[in-house]
Amino acid sequence: MPKASQPTVVGRGLGGELRELREARKLPLRRVAIRLGWQPSKLSRMETGIQGIQAADVASLLVIYGMTGDERKRLLGMAERSTESGWWEAIGGLSDESRTLIRLEAEATSIVNWEPLLVPGLLQIPDYTQALMRSGGIPDDEAQGRVAARLGRQAILTRATPPTLHALLDEMVLRRVLGGPRVMARQLRHLIDAADRPNVTLQVVPLAVGGHTGLDGSFALFDFPRNRSVAYLDHKLAGLFLEEPPQVAHFRREADRLAEVALSPVDSVEFVARAATEHERE
Repeated sequence: MPKASQPTVVGRGLGGELRELREARKLPLRRVAIRLGWQPSKLSRMETGIQGIQAADVASLLVIYGMTGDERKRLLGMAERSTESGWWEAIGGLSDESRTLIRLEAEATSIVNWEPLLVPGLLQIPDYTQALMRSGGIPDDEAQGRVAARLGRQAILTRATPPTLHALLDEMVLRRVLGGPRVMARQLRHLIDAADRPNVTLQVVPLAVGGHTGLDGSFALFDFPRNRSVAYLDHKLAGLFLEEPPQVAHFRREADRLAEVALSPVDSVEFVARAATEHERE
């Protein structure tokens, strides 16, 4: 069982959701704790994921918060797994935003993201995201909210103390046109602008490399000031969070191998600029 100072992904996610439910109802932490006969410190530790969360305690909180139906069932399920490492989170559909992913991005001090097919979500422009969702069959009215959620995620890169982001992309990301050549050109120019930030590093693995270790899918690595590092694997309908040290170490080695075969950051920016120019001429 993880130590109290090393809360699991599930516990951190559940605690954060319980805190948001309480705050949305404008209930002071102390008032909720008193209603349940708890010490306020107990509820505080639950909300930060430090203390193991019992399903019975979550059920009591959900009564106070008026939570019923499928959402109640989902949160109770998380409580039953809150001491287990690793987490397979069901997501609503293509390009929907993972709640746990958003929390990890907000807490991380360092992010490494490998993408063989698409521009990383943290670096997408709205028109590119909209085109991606349209290609996945997401209705325009529903896509608007998802675009806004993705833009909200990107705010972490420009805050006062942003995480470092090392974005590793396959050249195919630059060649696959989403939204038309003009949108694609603007997306690539946005990548160049992002790489100019001191906290963002961009590297491209050119097609000339041929086969490489990243062809089996995207992944992201998150490092934190106090908690264990996490590896994230994305899928259309679910996200897999891995936090056992050997699992994380495996993907860190994968990222190192990709960085070795990729162009240097300077050459990568020049490469992206040439690709943008080509799209602008189409």
